[in-house]
Amino acid sequence: MDASELRRLAQAVADGAVTPDELVDRVRADAARSVADLGYAQVDTQRGLRTGVSEVVYGAGKTADQIAGILAAMQAAGQARVLVTRLAPDKAAAVARLLDVALEDAEASSGPSEGCADVSDSEVPLRYWPTAQLAVRGDLPAPDGNGTVVVAAAGTSDLPVAEEAALTAEFLGSRVTRLYDVGVAGIHRLLAHVDDIASAQAVVAVAGMEGALASVVGGLAACPVIAVPTSVGYGASFGGVAALLAMLNSCASGVSVVNIDNGFGAGYQASLINHAKVG
Repeated sequence: MDASELRRLAQAVADGAVTPDELVDRVRADAARSVADLGYAQVDTQRGLRTGVSEVVYGAGKTADQIAGILAAMQAAGQARVLVTRLAPDKAAAVARLLDVALEDAEASSGPSEGCADVSDSEVPLRYWPTAQLAVRGDLPAPDGNGTVVVAAAGTSDLPVAEEAALTAEFLGSRVTRLYDVGVAGIHRLLAHVDDIASAQAVVAVAGMEGALASVVGGLAACPVIAVPTSVGYGASFGGVAALLAMLNSCASGVSVVNIDNGFGAGYQASLINHAKVG
């Protein structure tokens, strides 16, 4: 059941032609058909209708055959755009072969934010960003958020997580401004972008080591700041735990924290903020 059909049923209830119980029965019956059972996966083909965002495929731990099968099932159900996260390069190549499509290096062709040009429906490639280990089947949408999401990364070593956040936000229809290598060890590099931070709808602050970037950004921004601790750092960083605890204990107001290296979660949350209804 698509949005237009659901709207027609709701109007029929309002007009008295359909009872509320009949509407509930129709929705329940349709929900029972909304799962594609692949044996190894129960693909939720109507998540986009319920939540506005289709199911995202987590690539780590899945075989190339499983990922290709899930993508094929989602495409068969009418899902034109699918995001795959944590997809290693060799596995991405194998998925493309199984789908019998081209594997495009989006970074090499057009850069991180312009990697998805229009293509025909019958030959949609699997576009792949090696830095973020993220792939998209379909086209990135035109931005339709309220403004801009800023993704700030403390160091170059944090770029894989930062790019995962930035590309996720773009996949969800947000315009993204990237501020990279702006950590507190050279704070003038961050302060040169105060205007970008001040005008953002949400800021994703990505940092390892001691994780101080989130607190500094929180003191500059008038919007929500989503802190992402990374596993970058020497021994006492404990694989990102030091940055995680520092961010959780930030003295700056308006800072929330996601899990270690969870760029996807941060980008998703930032895009939700950017698309919040105004007025």
